Amino acid sequence: MSVLFLVLALGLLMTVAYRGFSVVIGAPVCALLAVFLTLGPAAVLPVFSGLFMKAMVNFIALYLPVFLLGALFGKMMELTGAAASISAKIVSVLGEKHTIGAVVLACAILTYGGVSLFVVAFAVYPFAKALFRRSSLPERLIPGTIALGSFTFTMDALPGTPQIQNVIPTTFFGTNLYAAPILGVCGATFVLISGMLFLERRKRTLGPMDWSKRDEESEEEAPTEPDELVEGAELPKPYLSILPLITVAVVNFTASRYIAGIKERDIALSSLGVDSDAVVHLDKMGGLFAIEVALVLGLIVAAVFGYSRLKSKLQQGMNAAVAGAMLAALNTGSEYGFGAVVASLPGFAIVKDKLVGLFSNPLVNEAVSVNLLAGI
Repeated sequence: MSVLFLVLALGLLMTVAYRGFSVVIGAPVCALLAVFLTLGPAAVLPVFSGLFMKAMVNFIALYLPVFLLGALFGKMMELTGAAASISAKIVSVLGEKHTIGAVVLACAILTYGGVSLFVVAFAVYPFAKALFRRSSLPERLIPGTIALGSFTFTMDALPGTPQIQNVIPTTFFGTNLYAAPILGVCGATFVLISGMLFLERRKRTLGPMDWSKRDEESEEEAPTEPDELVEGAELPKPYLSILPLITVAVVNFTASRYIAGIKERDIALSSLGVDSDAVVHLDKMGGLFAIEVALVLGLIVAAVFGYSRLKSKLQQGMNAAVAGAMLAALNTGSEYGFGAVVASLPGFAIVKDKLVGLFSNPLVNEAVSVNLLAGI
């Protein structure tokens, strides 16, 4: 029954999330429901206070700066027009013959440079739509094309990517963002090639699209000047726009190497003149420190070169970025707390024990086990 209660809690959380309710509320409710059904009512409040909240707070304490800096950097690139400028330049250079590749490349450069993948999706979409229109490609391929460039190989496969999905594991494994570079490059190459082959195959299967007919059936107005949109009218110079991305990449790599070379791996705050017994473990925090420094310097470079475009909308944009970062951190932290509670229940231990030794090959067994347990 304990496994059934586990599945019930997970299914309820998925339903709540897909219905549009906040997981900040849904995650603790579903986790405590599993505790109530498995361990009884007496365990609910102790587990909530001693396990769920502790796990959630620890997660936010570690990763809130990265969420915040990433959101601010992405918003800065958006408000200055830098993200749109880079997208427009890539699209105009590659042109109609390589429409899908141009959109994928634009998304990949932006996400690998530190721009939030959600910002990238909205920044690239207008250019992708204009280019797909000129190339008579099916509109239904746009989401998949943007997703391939933003949400796959540059999100967590390429070594050094500053996306939060690549940052989080560094504190658990004591690595930096460049861990397992050969495996990362091989995985990224496989994902990119297979994704491009799939999109090209779907393009041939669907055939050309009559956008004029689509515009007649839709209430949405067609862009009046798609050529100007793709060519980047009234956008900053691409070579200036890409400087913040280069800054993030270079500083991230340099800081990672520098921190890895520090011999003293445990830094007591008392040794720095601080009245505290806390100790910072560089093996755990080094990856976070590197990307935080890189994003701060990237923010400064973006602000310097884009100040003229930024000054009139800085306050509103920064407030929106902070609100988005806080919501993302709370959502993820709440889900992390849910996972901590679920992992402590007897049902999870039963599932984990069943998965151990499921395959004779240890690599296959680990890959399958990790994915199945992560799904729970």
